Amino acid sequence: MKVLKFGGASVKDTEGVKNAANIIKSQSGEKLVVVVSAMGKTTNAFEGVLESHLNRSDEVFNQLEAIKSFHFEVCNELFENKQNPIFQELHNTFVEAEWQIEDEPIGNRGFEYDQLIGLGELFSTKILTAYLKLIGIENAWVDARDIVRTDNTYQAAKIDWEETERLIQQKLATIAQDIIVTQGFIGSSSENFTTTLGREGSDFSAAIFASSLNAKEVVIWKDVEGMLNADPKYYGSTVKLENISYKEAIELAYYGASVIHPKTVKPLENKKIPLYVKSFKNPSTSGSLIDGNSSKDCDIPSYIHKENQILVSFSSKEFDFIDELRLSEIFQLFSDIGLSVNILQNSAISFTVAFDFDKAKIEELRKAVSDKFRVVYNEGATLITIRHFTEQIIADLLKGRTVLLEQRTRSTARFVLT
Repeated sequence: MKVLKFGGASVKDTEGVKNAANIIKSQSGEKLVVVVSAMGKTTNAFEGVLESHLNRSDEVFNQLEAIKSFHFEVCNELFENKQNPIFQELHNTFVEAEWQIEDEPIGNRGFEYDQLIGLGELFSTKILTAYLKLIGIENAWVDARDIVRTDNTYQAAKIDWEETERLIQQKLATIAQDIIVTQGFIGSSSENFTTTLGREGSDFSAAIFASSLNAKEVVIWKDVEGMLNADPKYYGSTVKLENISYKEAIELAYYGASVIHPKTVKPLENKKIPLYVKSFKNPSTSGSLIDGNSSKDCDIPSYIHKENQILVSFSSKEFDFIDELRLSEIFQLFSDIGLSVNILQNSAISFTVAFDFDKAKIEELRKAVSDKFRVVYNEGATLITIRHFTEQIIADLLKGRTVLLEQRTRSTARFVLT
């Protein structure tokens, strides 16, 4: 059993769907679980629909129609026979979205988010499974919400591993076809409401299926040749990491490397399942391998670049120490608001932290702490992390930049810069 995961970029249009189908076809003879993200920028587009819905903007119907038109256009190009059941299936699924935006918002943004945004993966997988059948590749479509069980922490649901493993093994054992197509990113709560696993959570979904089925390997198909040591958008010269360990991959993902979701690696490491990151543009190339081999982890420095950061410093109005009690209060607020910490540092009377900038959440945080803390912040900052740095690398990186915060360990250097 192999698990193949196709991200949104790999199925972003008609040619992408055909290419994914060809990759699946090339694996003939293997039992496959194919995990698929929403097509292209569908998730972003649905987030726009959600905001309009929550604000009761009339634009919401035009935004949903644009998403609908895009998916039907792809179907029109893939399926000459307009009687193909895919057209009715898509229509029925879009009706679910129409019902949601016609109703008044219920006041729980996370719940509304998951019920609406989670539809994108249903569209992409229904299109792919129908196209595979069209070209003679038998497969079974499975709704991940039936077998990935989570709690009801909307937008960042936590997996009920015991129940999920039981359901996956039970459901998939009854399927005769060698190829199963299902969704990444989504699951469901015990109340049968759709939940999502966090942005880019489809990689994690692939790991959930692989772990539950004791797969022999996972392949994540990307638009790059493998895991690179830096983002080509920010660094002119990049190197592919041919083979790194689970531990190194977890570190890179945690610090913000965008190739794989941070939660992806641990379930695979637990079962010693190798993870390959390959290019859907050049599927015959070797890609990158993540496994238990750590011998090459330190060979190549890696750079993780995160823009649009806000650096926030808290100090007590009563000149109190920032002790364990104060820190627990602050972190509880972060959790309640949904702010993920990218870097932190504290002194006796102040505490500094960087987040991805989110205006609404930052304003909520500022109001929540205003009675106890003075708050100062820098917007528009950049957080750079270097794994396996040298002093020369740091000197070159910092030239002409203002350093707002700096941290170093034996293997990692981190800087918040303007």
